[in-house]
Amino acid sequence: MDQSDVLDEQETPVEKNKEEETSSDSLSMKALLETGELTLDLPRKGDIRKGVIASITEEEILVSIGAKSEGVIPPRELEHIPEEERAKFKVGDEISVYILSLDSRQGGVLLSYGRALEEDDWTNAEELMKNNEVFEGIIESFNKGGLIVQMGRLRAFVPGSQVSNARRMAYKGDTPEQRWGKMVGEPLVARVIEVDRQRRRLILSERSASTESRDSLKERLLEELHEGDMRTGRVTSLAEFGAFVNINGADGLVHLSEISWERISDPSEVLEVGQEVEVKVISIDRERKRIGLSLRQLQDDPWIEKVSRYQVGQLVEGNITRLAKFGAFARIDDDMEGLIHVSELSDERVEHPKEVIKEGDQATLRIIKIDKKRRRIGLSLRKVDSGAFRDVDWEMTLAEIDEYDEAADDSEPEPELIEEVSDDLTAGDNDDADDEGGEEETEAETTPDESEEPTEAPEDETSAEENEEESGEEE
Repeated sequence: MDQSDVLDEQETPVEKNKEEETSSDSLSMKALLETGELTLDLPRKGDIRKGVIASITEEEILVSIGAKSEGVIPPRELEHIPEEERAKFKVGDEISVYILSLDSRQGGVLLSYGRALEEDDWTNAEELMKNNEVFEGIIESFNKGGLIVQMGRLRAFVPGSQVSNARRMAYKGDTPEQRWGKMVGEPLVARVIEVDRQRRRLILSERSASTESRDSLKERLLEELHEGDMRTGRVTSLAEFGAFVNINGADGLVHLSEISWERISDPSEVLEVGQEVEVKVISIDRERKRIGLSLRQLQDDPWIEKVSRYQVGQLVEGNITRLAKFGAFARIDDDMEGLIHVSELSDERVEHPKEVIKEGDQATLRIIKIDKKRRRIGLSLRKVDSGAFRDVDWEMTLAEIDEYDEAADDSEPEPELIEEVSDDLTAGDNDDADDEGGEEETEAETTPDESEEPTEAPEDETSAEENEEESGEEE
């Protein structure tokens, strides 16, 4: 065995160890790459990265985004950052940036701070749509097709067809300004129904969220409300039976009878959609989630003032307006009616009011009842000449005379009129005196004065008969 063979045998273990080390390194590198534990975090277009501000100038901001890479926020992107927010930036601050481009003429990576925030808003919008949650915002502006709502840094669109019925009915018009202009600045609760990042399309719907939002608002309102509360609301819709008024996002019903003290046949006679009104809470049904409201209870009742001019027992003139099986209605004032019950039409039994009176008849009636709480007036035809009200009639006659005297004292008639009235009164007095004198003379002629004795006593009937008998015997 020569020397070279010995050297080869000595080197062989060393080379084998190197080969084994190289093989194991190759295997470990391959394994790391396969498992993903060894990757280069290189920036890619469209990524959102966390970076650290390296330098700030008037024209650009340099940001370190890792992997020994730096990017720049160019001037056109700086314009989209509010000045107040830019003033808060300091070297060393960590911010989110969006990678616009990997290559540029300046040889750096172009970044956008605003797009990074927008991406967060896009992600938030997608989460809202995925979880079927609602978004609460403010109406910022409008166009001919609908409303614009700011959602973070994104502008979301609410088409006119997706605006709630209550809002659309509150504002009507032929032009976009008339339809949507007054809504700017109002709060809005809506659902996200479409998100398209590539087309930068974000669509909201108020209608799809209105049912749930109204229910939640009504539940909260029902907890706060108490009967007797006064609230300001807006008329959202009209129906034959009343009007719906929105108070703090929830609707309550003003029944037709609670709209006005006057008799009306339709709410549109008094109200219109969109009108702002003051209402009073008169009933709360928490189980059925219903709120009863009233307009008229915040107004003075003119009926109370008018009925104060009347009193029980007073005679009034009435016009028969309609007949019913139970009685007849009579108008005793321009807008006041009373009921003549069928039992008050006659002393005799009456099956139907038409047996005694008919519509359009004028009749003297007596007020027998005034119910201010129920706003009812009871009238009677058969008690017009009732002796039970003789004292009332006499007192009212005296009151009318007193009113006439006061009116006569307040007025100053002309001298000629005074003379005419004086002559009439004098003539009347003379006539009364003549009548009294004639009555006295007649009475004096027929009735002798008790103080005077008669000169001749009247013959007694018996004496006269005796005289006749005596004269017959003589003959």
